[in-house]
Amino acid sequence: MSSTKDNTSGRSGTGTATALPVSRLRPAYQQVADQLRELILDGSLAPGDRLPPEGEIGGNFGVSRSTVREALRVLASQGLVKTVRGTTGGTFVSHIEPDQISDFLEAGIGLMSGSAALPLSAILEARELLEVPATAIAAERREQRHLDALHAAMEREKRSRGRSMKFQEHRHFHGIIMEATGNGLLTMMTQPVFHVLRTRFLNADSPAEFWAQVDDQHGQITDLLEAGDGAAASAAMRDHLRYIRDAYREN
Repeated sequence: MSSTKDNTSGRSGTGTATALPVSRLRPAYQQVADQLRELILDGSLAPGDRLPPEGEIGGNFGVSRSTVREALRVLASQGLVKTVRGTTGGTFVSHIEPDQISDFLEAGIGLMSGSAALPLSAILEARELLEVPATAIAAERREQRHLDALHAAMEREKRSRGRSMKFQEHRHFHGIIMEATGNGLLTMMTQPVFHVLRTRFLNADSPAEFWAQVDDQHGQITDLLEAGDGAAASAAMRDHLRYIRDAYREN
């Protein structure tokens, strides 16, 4: 009795089709956008560089001009390129400003905030991870203009009325410390967090006594920054940030 050999490709012995470990391809315009983005981010295309004409890009990728246009629209929506009309126009790699980065981060954090992916506790923890060590750096690098600005911010905070104005000066105080580090990236990263905390989570019921304690803590931090005591200033900032957690609550 002869046996019959199963030549069915891609099937198990039970006759059930075996799932292949493949990934779904992204749309052509998205693949073009991804590769152009990589060229921008790795420095192959620098800010101000003019991209080749759409037809030439399409030829390089083997896609149509309409696909290239869609890819460029994706990059433009991310602020990576801009199109200039006219005889000397074209599509150019954008010069990114710090405010643009902060705005983009704020929008993303704001949309995700309060969800399971980004609860209030995670935002407050991230803020502490950024600001506590940054305060130690600020104590080493601060200049007199930063100290003067901190004292002015505290005076305005003490005179301000209403939670919104109180928090505005509070945010400004913390922003000055980030500026005193001399690290612009820290400012770009922390400002969006401040904005989201104010707009999404600020507790309307914080009593006047709470904000009076905040004022005192700001004064202590400023004194330690002025003394150049990075370790103590950092510890005071950690205690302060943990105290002001009560100023926020989940919606």
